[in-house]
Amino acid sequence: MTLLLAAPRGFCAGVNRAIRIVELALEKYGAPIYVRHEIVHNRFVVQRLENMGAVFIEELDEAPDNARVIFSAHGVPKSVPAEAGRRALFYLDATCPLVSKVHVEAERHFANGRTIVLVGHAGHPEVIGTMGQLPPGSVILVETAAEAERLTFPKGAKLAFITQTTLSVDDTAEIVVVLKRRFPDIAGPAREDICYATTNRQQAIKSVAPRAELVFVIGSSNSSNSMRLVEVARRAGAREAYLIENAAAIDWALLAGVKTVALSAGASAPETLVEEVLAAFHARYDLTVGETTVTREDVVFKLPRALAGA
Repeated sequence: MTLLLAAPRGFCAGVNRAIRIVELALEKYGAPIYVRHEIVHNRFVVQRLENMGAVFIEELDEAPDNARVIFSAHGVPKSVPAEAGRRALFYLDATCPLVSKVHVEAERHFANGRTIVLVGHAGHPEVIGTMGQLPPGSVILVETAAEAERLTFPKGAKLAFITQTTLSVDDTAEIVVVLKRRFPDIAGPAREDICYATTNRQQAIKSVAPRAELVFVIGSSNSSNSMRLVEVARRAGAREAYLIENAAAIDWALLAGVKTVALSAGASAPETLVEEVLAAFHARYDLTVGETTVTREDVVFKLPRALAGA
């Protein structure tokens, strides 16, 4: 068996920062630390932090008075920190700075009198958080190129578009082409909103998928960037691609007759899960491992000031 590793893979700078914020908060303030929504979309990471004393909640009303709260990497509507302030809760914001960049763009466009088209997936926490930066009705969500074709606005309307950071690069490009064709004066980001980590991981999977009969992507089913990697692998030429949580989730019957497998991991999946999968393959096959690296990542994001000395 030959196993092709895609690189970059796994944790990005935003995920590293968010997890570190929870770890350092537990170290500095002690348990419990309440985290609104999963800090990142990975069950292994969440369970590890739960074992350290983190308590994951979906809404602030689940946190008791005087609690210490952390907001997840996906970002939150403005109503959330406002509610935390009203209740005098101590909170730390672990929103990825690249998501915060999109929030700032949305506010700038709104201040300039533009109606905003957000390309993203309905119900995803990042989309909820981005739409929640502005009054209801200020942001129109578009999920597909077909939806973009059906958009209508009053004549003379000033428009802008922004995107979720974890989308398929190719799918998003198709939607943006439609928006620009239909609304030539629509304003867009100076630099695309899809984050560097999403782009790099998709490029990496494209580089190995055509050479593999089967592709595994390590990640959780609620992880947008992990799900996109599976889709990208299929489109890039893999016979089939599957999302797996960990080594225990592999259906080994799928590998009957397979000689070449590619492996990647979503931006919220730790490298330890990759190592477990490699160990499981080594235990079953005479394995040759090769790694294809499309770029090196050296991005680091600063921690909140409250944790600077932790």
